[in-house]
Amino acid sequence: MRGSQPYTFPEPASQVACHACEEMEFDRERELTMNVAMPLIHTPAGLFTAMVAIGLAGTTVTEGAAEPAAQAEPAPNVVLITGADIFDGRSDELIEGMDVLVEGNVIRRVAADIEAPEGAVTIDAGGRVMTPGFIDCHAHLMFQLSVLEGFTADEEYFAYVATRTAETYLMNGFTTVRDVGGDCFSLKKAIDRGILEGPRVYPSGPMISQTSGHSDHRTDAQEPRHVHPEPSVFMKYNHVAIADGRAEVLMVVRECLRRGASQIKISVGGGTGSYADPLDVTQYTDDEIRAAVEAASDWNTYVTAHVYNSDGVLRAVKNGVKCIEHGNLIDEEAMRAMMENDVWLSPQVIVYTYHPAGYTDDQKAKHDEAFDGIDAMFRTAKRLGFENIVFGTDIITSPEMLARANEEFVHRASWFTPAEILQQATSKAGRLLAMSGPRNPYPGTLGVIEEGALADLLLIEGNPLEDITILADPARSVDLVMKDGVVYKDTLAE
Repeated sequence: MRGSQPYTFPEPASQVACHACEEMEFDRERELTMNVAMPLIHTPAGLFTAMVAIGLAGTTVTEGAAEPAAQAEPAPNVVLITGADIFDGRSDELIEGMDVLVEGNVIRRVAADIEAPEGAVTIDAGGRVMTPGFIDCHAHLMFQLSVLEGFTADEEYFAYVATRTAETYLMNGFTTVRDVGGDCFSLKKAIDRGILEGPRVYPSGPMISQTSGHSDHRTDAQEPRHVHPEPSVFMKYNHVAIADGRAEVLMVVRECLRRGASQIKISVGGGTGSYADPLDVTQYTDDEIRAAVEAASDWNTYVTAHVYNSDGVLRAVKNGVKCIEHGNLIDEEAMRAMMENDVWLSPQVIVYTYHPAGYTDDQKAKHDEAFDGIDAMFRTAKRLGFENIVFGTDIITSPEMLARANEEFVHRASWFTPAEILQQATSKAGRLLAMSGPRNPYPGTLGVIEEGALADLLLIEGNPLEDITILADPARSVDLVMKDGVVYKDTLAE
């Protein structure tokens, strides 16, 4: 099943020929009206097209004629999925032999032996495992170009590559991503309007850092800011932003919120992808961090922060940051501070298993340093009982590695059970997304299978609670992808 049912145009009351080359004369006492609905249809190419009428028929309405009767709202699409073993996003075990009734974009019922409503489309899960759609809490939709490509491409090329990135995520089972750096606002809009296929997008807009921070990708060929403000390509395209001092931080954060950011991303420590900042450095003063937090709080949302080291984590937590991205070099003191302040940890593994395309030797060394800290970070979290951990990949510069994003499930198995990993990618991720409050672009519950939740669902061949490695090959294991009540991938009939 793909998309909505084909639309049939109503028989018009009278015919009025429309030709591109003919002059049309309008009587002052008459008005020509044309109401033609154009539903969106999914195509195999992955784009949406509208039904277009070459010759349109109109209805002539004379003065004083009765108004046409209002058309009834179309009934929502109804889908009944039967015979599934459900991982609901929270439990450690499957709920066997269940049916799920979807009306529109909402899960209406979860029960055994649901009777199919009239007109419903029925999908037989055949005993497959149903899970909530996966959520990647650290994605970069706009950054799947090598460093060299990124520095030499125009905005249009960034956008074209990003369309493939979005579709890859969705076909791999990720129905939602939290984008934590990059100007993905228009990409999100195109997906939400049905122009492109892709996941739900929670955008941060440009990652914000100080001069010489993680967003500063200027090279020695560019003038210092105090001599002549010459932006990097990533700054010019608004994928990253530099802001120094309270006033600049407030301005940039407010610009992100103006564009529709669901949360704000700042950097409070060094990064592997930037040239000038070692991983041990701490970035942004207390006042600058508070400025970002205050501006986001005024909009009833939160700030997440890129940082590896403990000093940066402690400074961020002290000043109101609610999520830490990475945290690879964190110590016990900093992790306890996170626990005491109900701060989330958004770590990744797969991105550190390769050197992003175009990295210098210095960047590679920093990347390896970050990889070496992962084991201690997760062992500390397990020992302390730190549970606010979500799923993410942080894959950059490589569409080939992005296609392997699901390998993150396998990498985490060194520290977590399959149930814990799936919970990180579903219900826990959904709780983090909900912290965007009224800035949430998709009001409703994500990451769980329960009545009233949004209908983002997967059907999986095999049981990932017993063997998490099956998820590493989504082309074979993910048989059905439903986002917002619409099926985008269905291999059951093949």
